[in-house]
Amino acid sequence: MKSMAGGFFAAFLALMLSGQVATAQTKVTVAVGGGACLCYLPTVLAKQLGEFDKAGLNVDLVDLKGGSDALKAVLGGSADVVSGYFDHCVNLAAKKQELQAFVVYDRYPGLVLVVSPKHTNEIKSIKDLAGKKVGVSAPGSSTDFFLKYLLKKNGLDPAGTSVIGVGLGATAVAAMEQGQIDAAVMLDPSVTVLQGSFKDLRILSDTRTQKDTLATFGGEYPGGALYSTAAWVKAHPKEVQALTNAIVNTLKWIHSHSAEDIMNKMPPNMVGKNKDLYLSALKNTIPMYSQTGTMDPKGADAVLAVFSEGSPDVAKAHIDVTKTYTNKFVEQAGK
Repeated sequence: MKSMAGGFFAAFLALMLSGQVATAQTKVTVAVGGGACLCYLPTVLAKQLGEFDKAGLNVDLVDLKGGSDALKAVLGGSADVVSGYFDHCVNLAAKKQELQAFVVYDRYPGLVLVVSPKHTNEIKSIKDLAGKKVGVSAPGSSTDFFLKYLLKKNGLDPAGTSVIGVGLGATAVAAMEQGQIDAAVMLDPSVTVLQGSFKDLRILSDTRTQKDTLATFGGEYPGGALYSTAAWVKAHPKEVQALTNAIVNTLKWIHSHSAEDIMNKMPPNMVGKNKDLYLSALKNTIPMYSQTGTMDPKGADAVLAVFSEGSPDVAKAHIDVTKTYTNKFVEQAGK
């Protein structure tokens, strides 16, 4: 009888423990602004490496067409966190919506303005885009902001160019190959895929390297980051710390492994059929990834400067850019 009671107790204890394990993982939904894009690779790779699980999180990655769609998901309440470009935090601050980035994984934005192979002869500079159709991932996304900034910088009225949402992956490549659009703001691996097919592909602006980023913006310009509403960040410090730990560990893993190792961990549908081109794009992109996850205050200032130049609303808003990000969770991850 005693052993029977002991057996019941052991079974009850096992059930209790399994319940604790099950409840230990907090569910967090992260909206990604285009998972196939290499700019967002650290978020997808963190999931593939099991880093979110190790941090005690059950992370559901929701793959959307562009950063603006990911932002809408968080503002609408269907997702908790955005994996997208930091510049949205600055842009929304002008509309009194408080967003806060807490870990940065792209040191450079990696945005590339490319001419469609069918329109190479007629478009030789950014000035030639007046009145043309230009593809972006989704209207209101960082690709759209980048386009408007470049048009204005080159003396053009952004309203004079038609902006068309074409996504970031195969849909964007197809639209470019078929000449449905005259040019597009793209990211890798799509740019490298096009270059593989069209050796004379015309690139009008490129921010995949430090040199090109400095030439375009006058300073380093942070790209992808995890961010949410300032209220969510304040109310969920444990979840934010766990997400930060997972991304920081993933960045360390990226910089201590080969491009081949990284590719082998990625979902096959994101790598695609041409592994050589993906690998080539990945090798081009690795220097873009942050080594620490920290926001460079000068980079945040550069984002504000770009948006102030391109948007009267941002210029008038007198934004305190230091409120749009925090480094405290990355600093804690280092400890």
